[in-house]
Amino acid sequence: MISNSFRNRKVLITGHTGFKGSWLTFWLNRLGAEITGVALEPHTSLDAFYAMNIALLCNDLRHDINDFKGLFKIFTQVQPEIVFHLAAQPLVIESYKNPLYTLNTNIIGTTNILEACRLTPSVKVIVVVTSDKCYENRESPLGYRENNRIGGNDPYSASKACAEIVVHSYRESFFKDKSSKSLASVRAGNVIGGGDWAKNRIVPDCIRSLKENRRILLRNPDAARPWQHVLEPLGGYLLLALKMLKKPENYNEPWNFGPGYDGIKSVEELTIEIIRFWGMGSYQSANHKGKIQETGMLKLDISKARQKLKWNPVLSFEESVKLSVDWYKSQITNENMVKLSLDQIDYYESVMKKHLT
Repeated sequence: MISNSFRNRKVLITGHTGFKGSWLTFWLNRLGAEITGVALEPHTSLDAFYAMNIALLCNDLRHDINDFKGLFKIFTQVQPEIVFHLAAQPLVIESYKNPLYTLNTNIIGTTNILEACRLTPSVKVIVVVTSDKCYENRESPLGYRENNRIGGNDPYSASKACAEIVVHSYRESFFKDKSSKSLASVRAGNVIGGGDWAKNRIVPDCIRSLKENRRILLRNPDAARPWQHVLEPLGGYLLLALKMLKKPENYNEPWNFGPGYDGIKSVEELTIEIIRFWGMGSYQSANHKGKIQETGMLKLDISKARQKLKWNPVLSFEESVKLSVDWYKSQITNENMVKLSLDQIDYYESVMKKHLT
């Protein structure tokens, strides 16, 4: 369904210089979409954006989503049909350091995107990427469902919960008409994969330590998270967008995209698997003194996406970690990262086809 449906469609992606945004742009280019990317500069020269030559695959624009006037001008010029909103301040620890910027970007920035979509006649489908951390933290072993209460103890989680409220408000206020635009929010698990070099994220932190032959320091080794390879939720976003195009009124709601049961692992278990595929390394728990508040247990219930979208995660936890480590190792040894990334998408699509048949 996905393979031929995006060809020649105008797609606007915010945050295309980021980790998930780069992979989404790369995949949509492969599917023949006409892409405009709106984002700030990438954080490092190692990011997926540079490794995968993303600037050559789209209309590559730099703009802060907090500036509505300039943002709306871009929408007016591009006239996109589909909008994927990924631009955000995406880190919990950074939200403690810069709460105002986090709240401005993730709440007001999201509102600016929705307002630009509302005022742009060409826009038919809007997919807003929030987070699994938008749910009120109950430390429950049961998976959060889309209708569970949202909330946030830290500034990042609070900003994503607020973004969800804004999305709901726009849907109810402006996009209820069946002939109008279709608006959905998507909540993914902890996404891993090649090309993420952000600070204070477990996989890039592990890779940096392994690369420099340093012992990995784990801030919260017992924390359980729903780990999934980046292609899993992105495949869900693409499938959802296409279904929204066909039946706008049926899919304009929140959606969880998480791993299967085997993807719920502790930070320590993930680290052990990374070391195994790297081939060497060691780890220890870091000093917890002054530790910021973080969720201990986080799990998503994905039964809704399975039943209504016919979407399922298809990669095992082991496959997801291996694909991630292979990407980093190849980048470090100066291999052709465009080819490797294409190969990984080909592999994912082949696994997906086997799963469907």
